[in-house]
Formats: sequence, C-alpha cells, structure tokens
Amino acid sequence: MSAQRRHQLSLGASSAALAAGESAGIIAPVAAARMVDGAMGDSASDAALARLNQAVAELKALTIAPLLRRAIDAIGADDNKLASELALKALDQDERNGLAWYLLAIAREQAGDFKGSIACYESALSLTENHADIANDLGRLAYRVGMKEVAAKLFAHYRAAYPDCAQGANNLACALRDMNRYEDAIGVLRPAILANPESAPLWNTLGTILSEQGEPAGALTFFDEALRLDPDFAKARYNRANGRLDIGDTAGALEDCEGAMPGAVAAADLAMMKLARSTMLLCHGRVGEGWDAYEARQDPDFVDVTHFMIDRPRWTPDSPLAGRHLLMIGEQGLGDEVLFAGIVPDVLEALGPDGHLSIAVEKRLISLFARSFPTATIGAHQTYKVDAHTVRGAPFVKDRSTVDLWTPVASPLRRFRRAVEDFGGHPSYLVADPERVAHWKDHLADLPSLKVGILWKSLKLSGSRLRHFSPFEQWRVVLETPGVSFVNLQYGDCEAELAEARDVLGLDIRQPEGIDLKEDLDDVAALCGAVDLILGPANATTNIAAACGAPVWLLSTPAAWPRLGTDHYPWYPQVRVFSPPAFNEWAPVMKQLAEALAAEV
Repeated sequence: MSAQRRHQLSLGASSAALAAGESAGIIAPVAAARMVDGAMGDSASDAALARLNQAVAELKALTIAPLLRRAIDAIGADDNKLASELALKALDQDERNGLAWYLLAIAREQAGDFKGSIACYESALSLTENHADIANDLGRLAYRVGMKEVAAKLFAHYRAAYPDCAQGANNLACALRDMNRYEDAIGVLRPAILANPESAPLWNTLGTILSEQGEPAGALTFFDEALRLDPDFAKARYNRANGRLDIGDTAGALEDCEGAMPGAVAAADLAMMKLARSTMLLCHGRVGEGWDAYEARQDPDFVDVTHFMIDRPRWTPDSPLAGRHLLMIGEQGLGDEVLFAGIVPDVLEALGPDGHLSIAVEKRLISLFARSFPTATIGAHQTYKVDAHTVRGAPFVKDRSTVDLWTPVASPLRRFRRAVEDFGGHPSYLVADPERVAHWKDHLADLPSLKVGILWKSLKLSGSRLRHFSPFEQWRVVLETPGVSFVNLQYGDCEAELAEARDVLGLDIRQPEGIDLKEDLDDVAALCGAVDLILGPANATTNIAAACGAPVWLLSTPAAWPRLGTDHYPWYPQVRVFSPPAFNEWAPVMKQLAEALAAEV
C-alpha cells in the first residue's frame, strides 16, 4: 500500500476535517430524545466474525491468511488498533484484497473513525464478489452518520440478496422512515411482518413510523405487540414511553423509560433513554432531578452529543463563582440558546463585581446579547463536523488562560433553578433596540386596531418535529377574528401560506419591509416590541419576543417539558399558554385561541 494512502487512512479527526466542517457552516444538533430504532446488525458480532473466519478459510491468498485471522481475533478482543495494523500489513502484500479492506473497515468503525471506515467499506465493496453483507454494514454506517439516501440504497441491495431476512427489511424501513417516506417504509414492513409475524423489531419499527406521523395511539398498539412478543425488548419499552408522553400519560412514560434503561444493549440507546428520562422528570415538575439528569446530553455515547473544544476546567454546581472568569457557551438550537440565557442575570450576580462573564452565542444573537448584558463579553461560537461528530468552540476568546471555568449554557440551571418557584425572577432579560422599536411602530402605524404578530412553524419541520406544529389551515378561525391586523413574523419560506391567507381567506398579513426574519434577529426583537401581541408555537422568534418581555400567546403541546409540569411557562411569566386537549387535536385549541383574541379586541 502506498505511504500516501496509509497516511490518509490514519488521519481520523484531522485538522483538515475541522477546516472542512467550518467551511460547511454546520450547525450543532438539538439535544432531543427521540424514538430508538435504527439499523440493526453488528459487523463485529460473534456471528459476523464467524462468517469472516469462514471466508478466510476459503481464501486462496494463503500468505496473508494468518494476518487476517489475527485481525479477526483482535476485533473480537476489542483491540481495534492491532486489528487495523494487521489489516494494513495484509494490504501491503495485496492492496486489492477485499477481505482485508473489510476487516480494516470494521476495525476503523469500532474505533470511531467513521470517515476512514466508510472509505474502507467502499473499497471492500468494489473488490468483493459476494458483497451483500458488506453493503449492509456500509449501509449501517451511512445510516449512523446521517447519509440516509445512501443507506437506503445499500439496504435495498442487501434485501435483494436476502429477501426473507427480517433484519434487512427493518433496516430499509428505518432509512425510508427517516427520509419521511412513510408509505414506502410501511410497504417494506407489511410483507416482512406477514412473513415474520413473531419478529418484535418489525412491530417496533412500524410503531415508530406511526409515531413520526403523529399517531401515538396507533403507535402504542404496535409497541404493545412488540413487548408481547419480547417482554425484555428495551427499545420497544422506551418507544412506548415516548408514545405515552405524547398522549399526556407522563407517569406511564416515566415508568416505561426507567423500565427500559436496564435492558439497553447499545450505549447510544442508553444515553438516549437517560436524556428522555430527564425531560420526563421535568414534565413531572421534578425540576432539580430533571436538570441533574439533563447532563445526559453531554454523554459521549449520545448520538447527537456536541463535543466542546474548551481546554479549561468545567464548571460544576459547587464551583465558587465570585471573582472568577466564566465562559458560557450556547448549545442546541437557537431558541434553546435564548431560553437558557434566562440564567445569565443569576450568573452575573454570583460572579460579583470582580468577576467576568464571556458568552459564546450563535452569531445572529451577538448584538442583542451585547446590549442586554453590557458587562459581559459576547462573541460567536463556531461549530464543525469531524467525521460524524459535532464539535463546538469559542474562538473569539483569544487568551484561554484568563478563563477560570467554562460551562454549556444550560448546565447552571442545576444550581439556580432547582424548583418551579425559582423561575420568573427576571421576566425580561433581553433588551431590544429602542430606536428600532420606534421605527417599527412608525412602520406599522397605518394598521388599524390590534396589531398581532403571527408565526406558525419552525424552520425544521421534517419527521417527528412536524407533529408539534398546527397546520396552517387550522389558523383560519384565528385569522378571521374581526378587528385584528396581523403582522408576519414567520421566518423561512412562507410565501405559500401568505398567498393562501390572501387568496382563500381574503386576509392580507402584513409583510414587514426591509427585514430578514431569519437573519436579522436584533431587528426581529425590535419588531416584536412594536406589535401589541404575538401568537405562535415555541421557536426562536417566540423565545426572543418573550425574553424581551413582549406579550406572547404560546401554542404548546400537552407534554412540552419547558412547562415543567405546570399549565403555564415558568420561564416567561407574561406568556399565556394554549394547549390542545390531546396530542395533534388542534381544532379545539385554535377555537379557544380565536375566542381569547376576540375578547382581547
């Protein structure tokens, strides 16, 4: 093997990969508990290694066979470094040996080098005749790193070779589900279940598809069937916990989640379950326990974990703060950064006059945060993608030695918000630009009567997130309220909805001029301060508006964890919550919202 090729495979998480991630502008994922069901199979399982030993026994290249057998033994012993070295030695003798590439791919995958592993799997795939198993393993890895379309093609190849294999059907259905191709996924599962009615994983996957489609009651039926077939099936019990949470059964959800955790096989599944348990505790109002458990989002085994590149001591709840320099770094989505920033006034008070606070935020929030917290240093965090891992840093802090402690922005909640009663001390903590507020009031002065800002969705509405937002057509009863002038606050592509309101309902929702509602967040805060009321779901804009003290009526799902087990939003005392009576039942709550708005007029 060439020295250059060997070097490329040894890079792993390299500086080049960091640079590529930065240029791609990758955003950190939201730390959210999801259903657990993905591609099945393990390239390093006992059965897989037995197949590999059989393949080595049939190998004609006898000179490298001993190296390959030792590599298989090393994989079985979790010595992935030795396995890689042995596979590379075999490739030095025969660079076109597909089995050696396959073993190197497995070793690299087990070591967490997903980028190098994918390259090795591809080489093995091109050099091996009977490569259905390799396609399945490469599909699992592609699925794991988010390449769902590639994974679906590879799983389809495996299923063509093994049409009666329940695992093959399950893997393909999972990939199709995650691409929002729900009918196609069900089409794969239906014959597979008829052929394998005792396969609990197939019933479980069918349940996750219905859950993604916003049908938790139907999903529970399939999770129940999976558990009837296999009472120890931890994934199904955990997924049933999420289904119960969706229908408002928080006690049953927590019971199922805690019952599933001891049976979790994969470390990633256990980490997901721990995070879900934390939000279920918050739903119960067990706030202190919930925040302690919420640290599960930082578990290295959590699929969506963000790795922070901060080489300073990390803050803990018992760390003294007076007189220290603390770096807080934003995490998760934009709305989360704003929501969790409600802790900043408490942190500033704890640091005292001799302390200093630096805050790393999404760059669109810099001017708003700088005005709101004038004694703090505000800068942008930067996020990179290294192989399949999300990495975040705070490069604006040039001299790290001045930083005594650092923390993700949500972690201080463990110290300062141990109970619901600890919220509300700072009802508004962000400050909109008063000159821009005046500008927008002038801009909207021609609108008669009550001026109401409206938004109805999040920018990311794929998969399960769609379930948490009312379809636009459900807003009709609200939009037809007499005596109200509506102002569009919806960021992203919303031309179709604005046209529907205009052409079907005969309503002109005012589109503010000279503002990008997605990018100009400081001006969005000012615009929110210029209207009389804001209606919408929990997203970045409603969080900014509420944090600035604007009156907000929030559409919230029944089991939304930020409500902390209450009927209101403890984070923002002025926010009024409207919630459907059951999951996905939007009509009654929209009618209630319309009646309340008419009364306000």
